[in-house]
Amino acid sequence: MSIKAVLFDKDGVLIDFDATWCPSAVKVIDILAGGDDGRRADLAAAAGFDLASSRFRKDSVFIAGESAELAALWAEILTDMPKYAVGSQARALFTKYGAEYATAYDDVADTLAALGTSRLAMGIATNDEEISARTQMRALRLDGRFSFVAGADSGHGAKPEPGMLLAFADHIGTDPAHIIMVGDSTHDMNAARAAGMIGVGVGTGPASLDDLRPHAAHCIARLSDLPALIGKLA
Repeated sequence: MSIKAVLFDKDGVLIDFDATWCPSAVKVIDILAGGDDGRRADLAAAAGFDLASSRFRKDSVFIAGESAELAALWAEILTDMPKYAVGSQARALFTKYGAEYATAYDDVADTLAALGTSRLAMGIATNDEEISARTQMRALRLDGRFSFVAGADSGHGAKPEPGMLLAFADHIGTDPAHIIMVGDSTHDMNAARAAGMIGVGVGTGPASLDDLRPHAAHCIARLSDLPALIGKLA
């Protein structure tokens, strides 16, 4: 099988989810709470965020859902703000702090460089917003590696639907069967299957490899294992 391109999920694959989003969430919740401890607790609970440990729960809407879902939950708490204002302010704050705290896994830059040497086209498909993904990649100086970046707001739908994945295939003019989709969630693997791509689960995100194996064509422990897997598939 000839592999011609790799499409990546972002959080849990390229971005260290906890190192990036946990401190960001503390900042955003504190700002939106405005010094009200009760409101702070309610915002955290709605986001599935444990203030004591500064960690997201595994079932958090922030992990599995889209920003619009979290904004809707927070709008029910921040009733003194128009719903659209809650969403726009939360998005702006998460974009700001998501870039400020953006932390890539330590093997990402070298792995992307190795794949680039192999002349594989690369892209990002994330359920985060596109501007957030682009801002984080610029902050990490990785943006030049990707010819395609799509978020849940880019007009292709969100995973587990295959729209973003098929848009990438169209963008580079490649049959989906020759593209690897690397993700850390069942949403990613189900989207890969629906698009006709090769789903590769990576064990660096919230989901374990045991969670991913039933849904993935292949699994790797870390992103740095990807070039060897591509070599075997070829």
